[in-house]
Amino acid sequence: MKRIHLFEFEDQKWFPQFLRNYGTDFLQFLANKMKIFTPVIPIIKKGLLKSKSNHIIDLGSGGGGGLIELNKRLIKDHPNLKITLTDYYPNIPAFDFTKKKANNFNYIKTPIDARSVPKELIGLRTQFLSLHHFKPEEAKKILQNTIDSKCSIAVFEAQERSIPSILAMLFSPISVLLTTPLIKPFKIGRIVFTYLIPIVPLFVLWDGLVSAFRTYSVKEMKALVKSLDGNEFYDWDIDRLKSGPGVILYLLGTKK
Repeated sequence: MKRIHLFEFEDQKWFPQFLRNYGTDFLQFLANKMKIFTPVIPIIKKGLLKSKSNHIIDLGSGGGGGLIELNKRLIKDHPNLKITLTDYYPNIPAFDFTKKKANNFNYIKTPIDARSVPKELIGLRTQFLSLHHFKPEEAKKILQNTIDSKCSIAVFEAQERSIPSILAMLFSPISVLLTTPLIKPFKIGRIVFTYLIPIVPLFVLWDGLVSAFRTYSVKEMKALVKSLDGNEFYDWDIDRLKSGPGVILYLLGTKK
């Protein structure tokens, strides 16, 4: 299935921030509650070890992804672990909520562009459910910036361009309707725009379907890496693994 870079509402500057936050809040809740990213813990540990770092710089954090659940497990082996949340459209209420869950979380209030990360942010860069937002040339800039900064990066996508992934996305509005009352921090607007004016379940459905069509395959991620200057000075682990009934595609790039 050919990759198609359709638009997502979440990416549009004109899209209201509060609606974008409701969508990323849903993804954060689902990722933590379903423990979607638990299978990637060994990959993150490997990245931290090879990076000789105890700091995760999360790019495109959205609502914080599944990092609350991952942090509980990672901190057992990395007691000095620090996690910094960043995003081009920071979801500050969600970041505050995540920070209250564990004192090793921090966040940056100002927009951070994954294609040009500030030099002072040093550590293992991670991306959960965000690489697909970038066109190939932009995705290469993210990876090239990582190499130029002599950092390491771990990228994870919990969907792929396949019939099962697309069918799973069709059920996302039901998930939104069932989980909305459980999502914290509680917002009356979330209730209004989910049940009375159902914008949230509809835009989550569209963005979810588009995400599947946008996701880079293992072969495509390998091709992105081959085109980078200095890629030969890095070890690249690019593959897919099972996560319950679903799949996770991942890329780990660490300095040799």
